[in-house]
Order: sequence, then structure tokens, then C-alpha cells
Amino acid sequence: MPKDHSTAGQVRLGVIARAGDECLRAVLVTVARAVIRIVQSGRGKSAFTPWMMSLLKRKPPKLVAVALTNKIARIACKLMVTG
Repeated sequence: MPKDHSTAGQVRLGVIARAGDECLRAVLVTVARAVIRIVQSGRGKSAFTPWMMSLLKRKPPKLVAVALTNKIARIACKLMVTG
């Protein structure tokens, strides 16, 4: 789950909290690294491809994997909250 820095009805989600489930965090990072590897090889397209490719030009792949993990965690958290 992303860290929550909300106030006065304004929701601000932060980085992936280290206080959460270690196994879930490890699985999400593994999934993100697999998505990066597939996109870099040119075999697959994803909704994150343009954002990810521009980030890969500037940052190392492991850092991009953590950023993608954060994005996936935010989406999953939103889906669990809203149903």
C-alpha cells in the first residue's frame, strides 16, 4: 500500500510503505521487472509503455521497476477501495 499523506479531504499517496507486507511488495517488484524486460525486448505493449520508456532513458531499470511498482500499487489500492 502506498503511504498516505492525506489532509482535509485531499488525498496524497506517497511512496510504497516499507511497513506493508514484504511478500506482496516483492511480488509487485518482480512483476514490474518482468514488464520492463518484456517491453524492452519489444514483445509487448502496455498502458505504461510510453511513460516507462521515457523513464528508462533517464533512470536505471531497477529504479524504474520501483516506480512502476508504486504505480501498480496505487491502481490496486484504488480498485480495492472503490470495488
